[in-house]
Amino acid sequence: MAKKRKSNAGQDEISPLAASQEFGISLKELQGLMQTRGHEGVRDLNDNYGGLSGLGQKLKTNLITGLSSDENDLAVRVAAFGRNEIPPKPPKTFFALMFEALQDVTLVILIICAVISFGLSFYHPGGDTFEAEVKPKEANVEWIEGAAIIIAVIVVVLVTAFNDWTKERQFRGLQSKIELDQKFNVVRDNNVRQIPIKDIVVGDICQVKYGDLLPADGVVVQSNDLKVDESSLTGESDLIKKHESKDPFLLSGTHIMEGSGKMLVLAVGEHSQTGMIFKLLGATKEDEDGDKKGGDHKKEKDNADSDANERLVKSGMATDATGNNHDGTELQEVVPADAGEGGDDDTGGFKVKERSILQAKLTKLAIQIGYAGMTIAILTVMVLLVRFSIEEFIQRREKWSNKYWSRFVRYLITGITVLVVAVPEGLPLAVTISLAYAVKKMMIDNNLVRHLDACETMGNATAICSDKTGTLTTNRMTVVQVYVAEKHWKQVENPVKVKEIVIPAKTKEVILEGISVNSGYSSKLLPPPERETLPKQVGNKTECGLLGFVSGLGGSYDEIRTHYPEEGFVHVYTFNSVRKNMSTVVRRPDGVIRMYTKGASEIVLKKCKSILNRNGEVVPFSTVDYDRLVQTVIEPMACDGLRTICVAYRDFEPDRLPDWDDEANVVDNLTCICICGIEDPVRPEVPEAINKCRSAGITVRMVTGDNVNTARSIALKCGIISPNDSFLVLEGKEFNRRIRSRPDGEVEQNLFDKVWPHLRVLARSSPQDKYVLVRGIIASKLNPTREVVAVTGDGTNDGPALKKADVGFAMGIQGTDVAKEASDIILVDDNFNSIVKAVMWGRNVYDSIAKFLQFQLTVNVVAVFCAF
Repeated sequence: MAKKRKSNAGQDEISPLAASQEFGISLKELQGLMQTRGHEGVRDLNDNYGGLSGLGQKLKTNLITGLSSDENDLAVRVAAFGRNEIPPKPPKTFFALMFEALQDVTLVILIICAVISFGLSFYHPGGDTFEAEVKPKEANVEWIEGAAIIIAVIVVVLVTAFNDWTKERQFRGLQSKIELDQKFNVVRDNNVRQIPIKDIVVGDICQVKYGDLLPADGVVVQSNDLKVDESSLTGESDLIKKHESKDPFLLSGTHIMEGSGKMLVLAVGEHSQTGMIFKLLGATKEDEDGDKKGGDHKKEKDNADSDANERLVKSGMATDATGNNHDGTELQEVVPADAGEGGDDDTGGFKVKERSILQAKLTKLAIQIGYAGMTIAILTVMVLLVRFSIEEFIQRREKWSNKYWSRFVRYLITGITVLVVAVPEGLPLAVTISLAYAVKKMMIDNNLVRHLDACETMGNATAICSDKTGTLTTNRMTVVQVYVAEKHWKQVENPVKVKEIVIPAKTKEVILEGISVNSGYSSKLLPPPERETLPKQVGNKTECGLLGFVSGLGGSYDEIRTHYPEEGFVHVYTFNSVRKNMSTVVRRPDGVIRMYTKGASEIVLKKCKSILNRNGEVVPFSTVDYDRLVQTVIEPMACDGLRTICVAYRDFEPDRLPDWDDEANVVDNLTCICICGIEDPVRPEVPEAINKCRSAGITVRMVTGDNVNTARSIALKCGIISPNDSFLVLEGKEFNRRIRSRPDGEVEQNLFDKVWPHLRVLARSSPQDKYVLVRGIIASKLNPTREVVAVTGDGTNDGPALKKADVGFAMGIQGTDVAKEASDIILVDDNFNSIVKAVMWGRNVYDSIAKFLQFQLTVNVVAVFCAF
């Protein structure tokens, strides 16, 4: 709910009512529009609000240049439409954490023992007792034993609760840090800039692209092959194609799976679809402040919220099965998922499980120790009772008297003492401290632990399936070889060598334009940071390497891009794991419609029917020429560990344009321009880290989308394979052929078990291949104990594999929001060496607890036997 807020410019407080009057559309109307969506929403948008341009005018937004950076304007928007943040659920109180700590089985046993011991200490036998004749009267000190146990329990509870409270604060602090680090591209003052997600306001123009998790609700104002996964909100599993004229509505919390575009923000924070669901679940902190200040306008806001919530529920119940799948929000799909994950999550968004696997095992151990202690305690009491009865009633032939009750009670107290001694009271505290310490140390080693049990699971890891780019390599791409104008040039990363390349002016122009236009405009080279000589690469690193080649040839990609703005593109086929190439269609100044394509060389080359020769002329390109290029250019580049990218183009007549949806026929009959060999050096610390893994009994497998020769070369450099071993290096197609009896059949575990023990490198693989590999290794019963698999991932489609693995590592730098959300640990530096450190700390947790158990049980066993 919008409240009175101070403007960032430090002026007087802005009234929400006054702020809302600044715009031609209210918060309630925007919420209603986003709630309607579907065909009805498009009709409502066009009829009542004048379409996208009319909506932009009502929100005082320029759909091309975006908002201005005027702080007063931004403050007014915040006051009128709210801030882009959902208040977190209040943290648990210290007393609630104390109560949780008391639920531990070990502590419950101790408390029961203490209460019995404490109660019995105040039992005073009468004067006619068996012991009154033997011992002089002493001060009553028996209560000290029970009191000591109670104090010990209190100390454990206080320390555990304090540790949980501190851990929760640390997690919330980390979450706040992550939120501050999470930035989004917005257009302001006609410049693209990155701002924190919480600073996005209604009316902003956001750039969205593959892999983004949408931070707010909005409508598409420009799109390039944009497809969205809305399953998190609607339960609809199919990807939904978005277009400004057909289905422009984008929802916060959904994932961009393909394409790119621009979005006009219509709802933020609590007023977005995700925010309203959080409010329905009671997962947000309702702000009580400002009830009186808000006056009638606050009531109006409340009514708007309740009205929107009511329609949210109704639309979930009355979904038109034949209509657009956006017409209803399946709330029943949302509530269980969010209630299970977000509702009980008290660590600021980190899904920390209440009890990890190790803690469950130790609880079971504590119960077993308790049973053993109880058995010994009962045995002790029985032995004492039998011995006393034999001595008194059989040997001395005494008769029963009430004076013997006190001795029986004392024997019972002795048994309880043995039981108390047997229980390892320090175990819960030791586990908590060990895990918390490991998590803290792992953060220093660039491992951000999202699920606490992942910390200990890594200690048991037996297999790691790692990406290549950025994890095993530096992810700093550089073009080092190029085949152009019928000649193979090497060492072109050297500024002197690149100037020696002789190519016709026409070919050079096509190369510069083809690479500059057919790359994400968010990919660029920035001046070198301090104490560095190489330019900083921002965006897609492969594209940055190609842009570096453009600069080396004396071209300016920025200047070329100003002639071809994104909103002027005729059509775009974005890169994905299936295509393995991307294409951009533009209208050139001479009126020709030209499509530029770049991608995996062997895939793009197969679509080429011509090539530019040494004179810049277009000549036919046959299958014989293809085979020759593969053998003489592509394979030698791949064997040097280079990623090979083919750049091509195709011209269309303006009056004979094809059906752009018929991609198979459009992206065909291409003309090859050049083939670039891009180097991504192996991280210097990786070979040693992989050697450590091998010594620790962990098998490292590399899963990459690169050419099989490139993958083999990098694997040799990393030490994953050696020249003389017999391990398998397979392409995705061959891998799938070997694990299925029929091409379209299901994966057969018996066939899979013949492949995976020997597999070390999986090349030209898709995210689905990675998922199949992880699932199959986990399901295998070849070994007596099942494999514990860790996997790395950075792409949106890596989510299933990350979730399926025992421990999923997402890339902190290159990883998409979807991958991070699916992961257990985030690699802050994207470095494989950090995974090895995670294994080390996981094993450290086990070692620490094993040593403590050895100490504790030794003490307890000795004490029990001494008491016995």
